[in-house]
Amino acid sequence: MARRYIRRWQRAGRGQWQNLQSSLGIYQYCGRAIQLVWQTHSQLTLLLAVCTLIAGLLPGAIAYFGKLIVDGVIQAAESGTTADRNQALLYLAIEAMLVMLLAGARQGLNLCTSLLRALLAQKVNLLILEKAQLLPLTYFEDSEFYDKMSRARREASSRPLSMVNRTFGLIQNTLSLLTYSGLLLQFSGWAVVLLLGATIPVFVAETRFAGQAFRLFRWRSPETRQQNYLEVLLGREDYAKEVKLFQLGPMLLQRYQAIFDRLYSEDRNLTVRRSGWTYGLGLLSTAAFYGAYGWIVLAAISRRISLGELTMYLTVFRQGQNAFSAILTAIGGMYEDGLYLSNLYEFLEQPMPQTMGAARSGPDPTDGLRFEHVSFKYPGSNRVALSDVSFHLKPRQKLAIVGENGSGKTTLIKLLTRLYTPTEGRIWLDGRDLNEWDIDVLRRRIGVIFQDFVRYQFKVGENIGVGDVQRLEQEAQWAIAAQKGTATPFIESLPEGFQTQLGRWFKGGQELSGGQWQKVALSRAFMRADADLLVLDEPTSAMDAEAEANIFDQFRQATEHQMAILISHRFSTVRRADVILVLSAGQVIEYGTHEALLARNGRYARLFQMQAAGYQ
Repeated sequence: MARRYIRRWQRAGRGQWQNLQSSLGIYQYCGRAIQLVWQTHSQLTLLLAVCTLIAGLLPGAIAYFGKLIVDGVIQAAESGTTADRNQALLYLAIEAMLVMLLAGARQGLNLCTSLLRALLAQKVNLLILEKAQLLPLTYFEDSEFYDKMSRARREASSRPLSMVNRTFGLIQNTLSLLTYSGLLLQFSGWAVVLLLGATIPVFVAETRFAGQAFRLFRWRSPETRQQNYLEVLLGREDYAKEVKLFQLGPMLLQRYQAIFDRLYSEDRNLTVRRSGWTYGLGLLSTAAFYGAYGWIVLAAISRRISLGELTMYLTVFRQGQNAFSAILTAIGGMYEDGLYLSNLYEFLEQPMPQTMGAARSGPDPTDGLRFEHVSFKYPGSNRVALSDVSFHLKPRQKLAIVGENGSGKTTLIKLLTRLYTPTEGRIWLDGRDLNEWDIDVLRRRIGVIFQDFVRYQFKVGENIGVGDVQRLEQEAQWAIAAQKGTATPFIESLPEGFQTQLGRWFKGGQELSGGQWQKVALSRAFMRADADLLVLDEPTSAMDAEAEANIFDQFRQATEHQMAILISHRFSTVRRADVILVLSAGQVIEYGTHEALLARNGRYARLFQMQAAGYQ
């Protein structure tokens, strides 16, 4: 029995020690926050530190000179001499200068804080966005990643500066408290004990509720993202048509309000309990102050201290109590800031995948592109997206890929562009494994238009130019790419041609039809004139038959010296490819020329005949 209690006591002790270590570990972010603020603007951080030092030391000096003024006035009134009067006025002048210096230091603190807040918000947001750009596509298809990023971005721009301000405030109030304690010790050491002890309960309550508030914040990231998504649905022009047509507004608003009500209920309960405990425990501080007040008044009545000392001790005790309370509040606040900063650094310090390859060319440029027994599963999924896919595309050849939705066509393109890495098998380009290529060099060699291409709220020319960011502003290249993408006629009809603003987000923006947007996206792919491989994923799905025919009449000419991969459901265009690959459930079921596949009378022939029958 005794052993059991001993083991239980040991486990409890270890648990408490681990909790203490975990709590203290949060304060590691103090140094990191100071480093971050220093990197944001070192001169402002240094000025903030100097103002903090001045603001910490001066209050005690001002209180001491206040005591000298009172005693000096009494002395001058009793003696009536000019020397005593001038001495009292001198003390008054010195205190006035100290007060002005303290006001300047506090104003400097406010100025530095305001400037650093804006700079730091930009710095932190840049760090988050830069990190997001370095992470692979797998992260962006994981809901937990979005929760992490949401937690990192919420309050991340204010928490580092808050941590630094609290740290400097801690130093400032510690310096003030030391000067106050030195003055108060002249009266009684027990007064110092009373001063320090009365504020501890409030600190404990604040720290406890700070941890609970943070846990609420961390748990509710998915709900917060749901609210943000509902705001987008209700407030964006690209959703407005369907929301109004299907009369979704009341339902979406109801969901939005329901999420708010649930979150508000949690916040309200926590806020009420926090306020009640803080007020109740704060009464201890008030009782301690008035107890000390009475003690000092009785000492003055019994003439053990002068009126100047009475004034000084009352001021010192009140300000000392405030300073110590501020110290404990700062420590609790630093703990809370550290909890939030842990979210920021949890996001920024996510492990980066090792950068594979640095090759800028392959040993055999005549070999083209090869897939060898490539299989792939998306992270977190047991379903095979691609299984044992093999084919060979020679330089200048055109490959068409057909298959039902979900057959793995777009997945194949993601592997080719190294947005993902095959689970099994290898992909070769110019006789070199794709993983051995420098990723930037590889992607410059490939021009891609995905079916779900982005409609940038940019000018027409910039919408095309983003296809090759190194030539983003080259208008001559815009014109060449637009000509290849058959976008020139409608662009010339726009009010400002290539300089026309697209979309409705900004003033004067023009909206395009689906087919026109698709021509812009196709032109974007042609921006990479030096690319060896052009990949088009359903490039004409939103175009009419005539526009589609014009596109592919020019397609072979525009890609004469390039390899090209075309994904399409329209067999009138697929048949023009040199070789056709048929996918089903992630597997290659047929591979060959149009004529050979028709002669085989398999899946391709059947689909071709079904589509052809619709035009008869």
